[in-house]
Amino acid sequence: MTVRTTRRTWDPYMILKARDLIKLLARSVPSHQAKRILEDGMYCDIIKIGGLVRNKEKFVKRRQRLLGPNGATLKAVELLTECYVLVQGQTVSVMGSVKGLKQVRRIIEDCFKNIHPVYHVKELMIKRELAKDPNMANENWEKYLPKYKKKNIQSKKPKKTTIKKKKIDSPFPPEQQLRKEDVLMETGEYFLSPQEKAAKKLEKRKEEQSEKSQAKRKELEKAFIAPSKKPKTRLV
Repeated sequence: MTVRTTRRTWDPYMILKARDLIKLLARSVPSHQAKRILEDGMYCDIIKIGGLVRNKEKFVKRRQRLLGPNGATLKAVELLTECYVLVQGQTVSVMGSVKGLKQVRRIIEDCFKNIHPVYHVKELMIKRELAKDPNMANENWEKYLPKYKKKNIQSKKPKKTTIKKKKIDSPFPPEQQLRKEDVLMETGEYFLSPQEKAAKKLEKRKEEQSEKSQAKRKELEKAFIAPSKKPKTRLV
């Protein structure tokens, strides 16, 4: 698409306004809103948010945080900055005054730096109330604005610290542990033939299976036991 002036064009700056109009239309801004860029004192800014966060999941969460529930946060930003804001894909299209564009850019960039837009909304509301009072025009507003400390909240559970027992140094060496062969010799399994060992293993497995089956049967039988009826006490 190209933009040209004609002989009827009396404002040379309109060529830049037309360029901005094409940009806004390309970013899915409705035509009735995009036409407002041709008015005097109306400017636009297209903020690229795609490269602000590397992680895709974090990017989607923070973009949703900027919108808020049912677009409430974005609507509050629009009302306080007097700008039109449209979040589309990996860009944010903003239309308004120069002051409003700066405020919106700051809110969006801070949102993707993990600073909630609600903090900026509160700050803008306080500034608006202070601006109404003519006595506050020459005063410093810093003491009236809310201050938020950044908290480092651990998402993962901290590891449990175990108290290490102190080792007692002794001049005697530790007792020598028995070998596997020694244990088998004590039990008498060492002298058994391979067939007898296999038979003993099978017998042990059957015993374990029978114990498990009895435990399961008891659990199933609990469901068929009738509840004990308590005798009703009459109130005198």
